[in-house]
Amino acid sequence: MRFAPGMRKFVLLTHITTSVGWLGAVFAYLALDITATTGQDVETVRAAYVAMAIMVSYVIVPLAMASAVIGVVNALGTPWGLLRHYWILVKLLLTVFAATVLLIETSTVHHLADTATSGIDPRELPGTLLHSIGGSVVLLLIMVLSVYKPRGVTRHGWRRQQEQRRQQGKQQPTPA
Repeated sequence: MRFAPGMRKFVLLTHITTSVGWLGAVFAYLALDITATTGQDVETVRAAYVAMAIMVSYVIVPLAMASAVIGVVNALGTPWGLLRHYWILVKLLLTVFAATVLLIETSTVHHLADTATSGIDPRELPGTLLHSIGGSVVLLLIMVLSVYKPRGVTRHGWRRQQEQRRQQGKQQPTPA
């Protein structure tokens, strides 16, 4: 499937917007997580946990899902393809990994927010810093791959290149 140029740019713009939005939301979440785990004021820590739960449910998860789906659509609609180049395959695997960890971690974030508002001292809660930092690093790595596009085609990509070269060779007239 190939997109018309206008549609291809729209899909690319949507993918960039959701991906960068996901990264930005994770950075904002990281700031809340740092506040929740290092803060000394009980009400500030409590508010940080509540904000983390809201951020995860209404911003991070929707952006992650949209970015993943639109990224696949984008790859399928461009000459890059989804499985032809290692950098795209690695991006896909990292995105699936990050989204899976995010979905698993969502229940923990909601549990922390519920616990923080239950009347106990929220400063004793563990936070989710490891996941926040790890998610940030994974998303930054995905962005680096998107910009630098390291060389290397997969076996599938190599076969497709050979097939295209054979097709081009058959279409060219023989010199007289």
